[in-house]
Amino acid sequence: MKIVIGAPNNGVVLKDAIKTYLQADSRVSEVIDLSEDTKTYPAVSLEAARMIADGSAERGILICGTGIGTAIVASKVRGVRAATAHDLFSVRGAVENYNAQILCMGQAVIAPPAAIALIDQWLDARHDPASAYGQKVLEIDAYEAEHLS
Repeated sequence: MKIVIGAPNNGVVLKDAIKTYLQADSRVSEVIDLSEDTKTYPAVSLEAARMIADGSAERGILICGTGIGTAIVASKVRGVRAATAHDLFSVRGAVENYNAQILCMGQAVIAPPAAIALIDQWLDARHDPASAYGQKVLEIDAYEAEHLS
C-alpha cells in the first residue's frame, strides 16, 4: 500500500515517528512525505488529498496540532474523505464504515506509541461496500457528484 504522509511544524514529531513505523511495515510499499518547514497544514493537506484523488497514493496520514484542521481541508477535495481519530473504535470505523482514505491525528492529542498502535489496526481495516454503511457512503458520493465541482 502506498501511503502519503504530511504535517506542518506543529505535527512533525508525531509524523516522524509514524513515518519510521510505516517504512518498516511490510504492508506498506512506499511512504511519500510531503512535509516541508514552510508548508502550512492547508497546503500539505490539499496536496495529500489530491494524491489520493488522482490515485498516486492509496491512503494518507495527516498530522497537525489536533488533527481537525487537516481533516477539514483534505475533505474539501472531491472524492476524498478524511477523518480525525484517536481511538481504536474511531480509527477502524473511519475506514470500515465511511471509507475514509485519510487518517488525521493531532500531535497535541496523542503520543507516538498510542498513535502507532492505532495505525497498526488502520493498515488492516477495509471498507465493505456491502455493509450497512455501504449504501450511506454511496449517498455521500451521489451528493458530491451532483453538487460539488
